[in-house]
Amino acid sequence: MAEPSKTISGLCELRGGSVAVSLDGAEWRTLPGDAVVRAGLRVGLQLDRSKARELARELRRSRALTYAARALGRRDLTRRELDARLARAGFREPERSSAGETLARAGALDDERLARSRAAQLAARGHGDAAIRWDLEQRGIAVEQVDRALAELEAEGERASRIVDDRGAGPATARLLARRGFSDEVVASAAGLGIGYED
Repeated sequence: MAEPSKTISGLCELRGGSVAVSLDGAEWRTLPGDAVVRAGLRVGLQLDRSKARELARELRRSRALTYAARALGRRDLTRRELDARLARAGFREPERSSAGETLARAGALDDERLARSRAAQLAARGHGDAAIRWDLEQRGIAVEQVDRALAELEAEGERASRIVDDRGAGPATARLLARRGFSDEVVASAAGLGIGYED
């Protein structure tokens, strides 16, 4: 026999955006305010099985959003990285997608911005374009966003020249530049060697 539905008799907003919900005059649960709003809870509403399922869905969305926001508070993530974290935490695709869209609309999740800042950071650490491209693509950033980020950087040859100025030209410097993802042409030119650059 199905349980009779209960009636929402009170909604009291608490500090921090949560809402204390009462059913049939008795305190029931404290819920996130966003889930209460999206589920359409109001005083006098019957909390039947259908409405309870809708509320449960909105609670999962709210938990996914909270988890995602905390993850982004610790470090900048791409959309793919955030989705993978949410999946590992047990959130299903609809909740993951909703959290990602909400945070993207708020400007907290932005692959383009991350690509530009990460590319600049790696360039400042002495990496060449190939290494920067590989890093960004491994994080799930789209090729066209990677291209735009690389286009904003100082020319690869100029970055390599600074390394040569610091370390001096020679085979060891050429190998370092190659390991850091500079092109063969830039390595040969900056280190003053032929493409082979053997000791």
